Amino acid sequence: MSRRSLMQSGAAAGAALLLPGGLGGAMAQTRAKTLAIAAPATPLSLDVENSLSLGTIDTVGAFYDYLIEFDTIPDPKAPGVLRENLAADKSKPGGYNLRGKLAEKWEFSADGKTARFHLRKGVTSNHGNPLTAADVKYTFDRKFEVKGAGAFMTGVMGLASKDQVKVEGDHTVSFNIDKPNPILMIVCGHLANPIFDAKKCKEMATADDPWARKYLDTNVAGFGPYALKEITRGQQLVATARPDYYGPKPYFETVIFREVPASATRLSLLKGGAVDIAQYLSPTEMKSLAGDPKATLTTVDASQMLWIILNNKFKPFDNAKIRQAMNYAMPRDAIIATILQGFGVKQTGLMPPFYPGATDKFFTYDTDIAKARALLKEAGLPDGFSTVLAYNAGNPIEEPIAIMYQTALKEIGIKLELKKLPAGTFFDSLTKRTEPMIFSLDAPWTPDPGFSLNLYFKSTSFVDFANYVSPEADALIDQSLSTLVEADRMAAVTKAQEVIMRDAPWAMIAYSGYQLAHAKDIKGLVYYTSNRLSFQDFARG
Repeated sequence: MSRRSLMQSGAAAGAALLLPGGLGGAMAQTRAKTLAIAAPATPLSLDVENSLSLGTIDTVGAFYDYLIEFDTIPDPKAPGVLRENLAADKSKPGGYNLRGKLAEKWEFSADGKTARFHLRKGVTSNHGNPLTAADVKYTFDRKFEVKGAGAFMTGVMGLASKDQVKVEGDHTVSFNIDKPNPILMIVCGHLANPIFDAKKCKEMATADDPWARKYLDTNVAGFGPYALKEITRGQQLVATARPDYYGPKPYFETVIFREVPASATRLSLLKGGAVDIAQYLSPTEMKSLAGDPKATLTTVDASQMLWIILNNKFKPFDNAKIRQAMNYAMPRDAIIATILQGFGVKQTGLMPPFYPGATDKFFTYDTDIAKARALLKEAGLPDGFSTVLAYNAGNPIEEPIAIMYQTALKEIGIKLELKKLPAGTFFDSLTKRTEPMIFSLDAPWTPDPGFSLNLYFKSTSFVDFANYVSPEADALIDQSLSTLVEADRMAAVTKAQEVIMRDAPWAMIAYSGYQLAHAKDIKGLVYYTSNRLSFQDFARG
């Protein structure tokens, strides 16, 4: 059966394609231990240095593990759901509620300049190679050499040189930095900091590709609970549970992560029982799950935010007054009420509102068409201008939001052309910064104000997709990441939020929350501030 016929045939035929062995006699047995996920797109890459697309972040945690992670607590609003415990705990190393993964214990120096990890013994990779401190060292050496997402991660950790990551024994490694860094410890558990199997990577390296980038684009070399069985871009990824994994064994022996571009088809597959999880449904589709006999919707407070990037290198978005006007013209309340249908609240800040140090006191952009017109006139464009807004075809809310915004901008003379991009192409355009305006649905994955501002607004950040440059904001962000004095940190991030909000590099829309559409017999959701799925958390029952 072709991918095209899946789109046309609905849930029954979808089950035949999604399940190994089709609709044979062993299907029920196979189905019980198979987690089937309908996603907008397969991963753009399996290497976090190459891509942090939605498909990548949802799959990388299955194949790779981290030194540490946040401990979890019950979600106070969602029964049966766990979430990361973000509360500070000064009695623990680094001051956070962390638990070990590849590291069994760790230390954080009083001066905030050294984090030391003692690794578990007896851990092997999904290629059978034992974990040693050399794997951690290789992982960070690679970040310095590849200069992908790792360039941001080493920067935010305060690492200026790969020599600052030191092997102190077969199972001991340390990070040694020049200035205090209050978030050095927690960033070691960031989704973009998985530990690679150095031996396998070196085996697959070539003279032209010394860091195995081509291999890791479509293969894995990590210490996570799953091994990669298959990836066919544009079709599906298949993962199988590792019997030799050092941690708790996953309930699901097989995970099928299937590309289904149309959200209506993803919904149909879920309601028909062909898949267990349907990602990124429209609000209307999510509402339709109320009372469904087979499927349900779980909603939690989340770090996820929805905004439109105003690329400061495209005229006229190099002018702050124009960017401010774009914010005053944004019909946020109408978008939340009619398009999001109540799934979310108005975005009034530059980071999730439950992160420490977040503030909305500098938000002044409630919808005001007259104010938007006045700012256009001040900027020398009283008759408006023409521009382009790119949106993701794989996210069903972006097109109607784009149309509503287009209508609002027309009132102030701005002609907005809408550019529909397939999911894979969309993320490529986002990361390469090729569009004057483009949607962003994202979250700062480390729950810290300095990290959040550094991620999106530091001029050297690889995620500064708005091409925003402010020496004043840069200095304040640096200050927030180089002191252990909490009052000084909070003063710096507060002032930085004032500066950035005034400069308006985004057209802010909503804190969209996190919604998971899933079969009623799927249990075990853990909410992460990275808004990712973790296959190993789920069970059937």
